[in-house]
Amino acid sequence: MGAAKHVRLLCSYSRSFSGELKYEFETRKMKIILFTHPSFLGHKSMPRFAQMITAGMKQKGHDLTVWSPKAFFFRLSFKKPILEKWFGYMDQYVIFPLQVKLRLLNCSKETLFVFSDNALGPWVPLVKKRYHVVHCHDFLAQKSAFGLLQENKTGVTGKYYQKFIFSGYRTARNFISISKKTQVDLHALLDKNPEVSRVVYNGMNQNFEPAKDYHIVREELSDQYKIDLSEGYILHVGGNAFYKNKLGVLEIYDQLVKDFKVEIPLVLAGESPTKEMIAFKEQSPASQSIFFINNIDDLQLKQLYQGASVMLFPSLYEGFGWPIVEAMASGSLVITTNEDPMKEVAADAGFYIPKKPTDSEKLLDWKMITAKELERVIHFSPKERRDAVCKSILRSKEFSAQGFVDSIEAIYQEILQDK
Repeated sequence: MGAAKHVRLLCSYSRSFSGELKYEFETRKMKIILFTHPSFLGHKSMPRFAQMITAGMKQKGHDLTVWSPKAFFFRLSFKKPILEKWFGYMDQYVIFPLQVKLRLLNCSKETLFVFSDNALGPWVPLVKKRYHVVHCHDFLAQKSAFGLLQENKTGVTGKYYQKFIFSGYRTARNFISISKKTQVDLHALLDKNPEVSRVVYNGMNQNFEPAKDYHIVREELSDQYKIDLSEGYILHVGGNAFYKNKLGVLEIYDQLVKDFKVEIPLVLAGESPTKEMIAFKEQSPASQSIFFINNIDDLQLKQLYQGASVMLFPSLYEGFGWPIVEAMASGSLVITTNEDPMKEVAADAGFYIPKKPTDSEKLLDWKMITAKELERVIHFSPKERRDAVCKSILRSKEFSAQGFVDSIEAIYQEILQDK
């Protein structure tokens, strides 16, 4: 089918992506401008998300162009963090808006402007009177800046920066959220209801699948990292942001070893540990069984998922929770927090623990409860494990890249046809 030909498209908002009814639209080739984060910021997940939109829309025959700030002042920062930060702001919020205004002079009125992240809010007012839509991932930074999250405090400059972002995306009329929880947070922040607000769950943009033989994977990982992982291991994947609750992972494992004498190691994959995490490890009786692995590539991440006995993901907050789906697709069981969006994503394939309390007096009870659940899942019988793994893999298939692309295409068409 030619890219420029009009086609009949069934715009399906499937239950797994937006939970809405099905509509049919007569669709045509769209002209899309996609705003993305600048490459010089070094983000990982956001470029993948933007690439999924780019590849999907182009594959469907739509005309998509990416607009993103280039490093002009940033290149003059001499790799000094403070200069990189402020020179980067100049490239993003002084130079780039001027470029956008010039480019808009040659843009068709039928162009759809797509923002790949709500953090790109400062650019939204540039096209607020044109067709547009903002993809929303999470509002943790804004909620922290507005004093809505007890666990995280924001500095003075951070508060101004987040208000700057918020003042931009609040002018938008159309939004697509990656979870119902993100949509709820969005509506709570806005002072009026959007014209369009949909939920489309993320689709996996990498090929995660179970290993043909996880024993072989464990042997390869043991050789690579010089750690005995042959009997399995508990895996955590995530950065050091407060909401990832990485210290909580250490606390659960420490309690697990104290209460149940479990001997399989804990592997934390992601950013290098903080001083606080290192100190906790050194003081733990399980110190010799705790391993931090950083700077892993995509293949290593896939193998770590495949070989894990269980993936422990006790996040306090998420916009979506990529590791949950990635682990399930890889044949690993997932223990996560009993709150949305973690429950949204894992559904009946996940195993749940309470959210870590802010009250220190309740912390010991939390550690004991979570350690007990972790011990239970680790010691599943072969049949219990097979059944749980099958359920996990089946659930992960609800988050396909194709389903994501089909759903957002339908919403893009809906916005353009709303004249």
